[in-house]
Amino acid sequence: MSIAPTFEEDLALGSLTLSNGESLQNVIQRVSIYGTPREDHANLVFVSHGLTASGRLPEWWEGFVGPGLALDTDRLALLGINVLGGCYGSTGPASLSSDGTPYGSRFPVLSIGDMVAAQQAALAKLGIGRMRGVIGGSVGAMLGLQWILREPERFRHGIIIGASDFFSPMAIALNALSRAAIIHDPHFAGGDYYDGPPPNEGVHLARMIAMVTYKSAALFDARFGRRPDRAGADLAQDPRARFDIEGYLEYQGRKFVARMDANTYLTLTRAMDLYDLRAERTAATETSLTFVGIDSDWLFPADEIRQAAERFRLRGFPVRFQTLHSDHGHDAFLTDLPELAALIGPALEGFYVD
Repeated sequence: MSIAPTFEEDLALGSLTLSNGESLQNVIQRVSIYGTPREDHANLVFVSHGLTASGRLPEWWEGFVGPGLALDTDRLALLGINVLGGCYGSTGPASLSSDGTPYGSRFPVLSIGDMVAAQQAALAKLGIGRMRGVIGGSVGAMLGLQWILREPERFRHGIIIGASDFFSPMAIALNALSRAAIIHDPHFAGGDYYDGPPPNEGVHLARMIAMVTYKSAALFDARFGRRPDRAGADLAQDPRARFDIEGYLEYQGRKFVARMDANTYLTLTRAMDLYDLRAERTAATETSLTFVGIDSDWLFPADEIRQAAERFRLRGFPVRFQTLHSDHGHDAFLTDLPELAALIGPALEGFYVD
């Protein structure tokens, strides 16, 4: 069931100094809220979105966000902010620069910390301080951890799903393959393609590569096996014939092209590559953290997340680590919603209990 935000606004924040020393002008953050916040924001939960999603939370966490669901908008107010660098309302590479043309190749390198800084500025403009908690999966969990280290007093509870406190060399390598697919598209034009045909084939191939990282071998075995696709052509005779798994990846790539700007994908995946919180320190806090590793996730292996949880415990955080058992790989936090809700039930209860 689709639900509309009770509040949605594009906030003009002026200039933002980035972690690399550059300045980004005329920054916009698109903020969405679902449910009704109390005056003291004691029922407000920040739901941090993943790589290709947005601050419109029910559009990507359908079945988890809404009336009577795990994140119950009848009892909670849920805050979503499209990340800086995105293409769903917040300032990104497709936005107009001061000369009236899209940034394109001139858009600066961003870090996860820069995205949090823009979100901090947006909440300051809205007068939102301490909240009930933060929850996110994948890149959303990376943002949540950065928030908690930067402002440990901001949240009472944090739920970190499918992300560690750094991005591994293997994960960087996989991102590099996806970016190469885009950069080598003949329509990429060095990133300045907005007055011509976009690099759709590169985005399509990048998504195909990424989809492999989001799933597991067990899932592909069970769902596709070695079957030919629905066209039923003879794989041994027709060079254009495809296995079922090829058709699936092709479909996912084509669908993605319609909603993703190529430069945004490059910007956000580079921010992921730069992410490493292991050396960052913070003040002692009572913010309780629940980390969730997915046992079939090879992009963010569960053991890496367990080790991240231990590093946060050594910083003084009350920490719990839990394992979500699933064949869906990294995407399990989007697909195995009843199992996820049951697993993190005690942590979710902290969002509701005063």
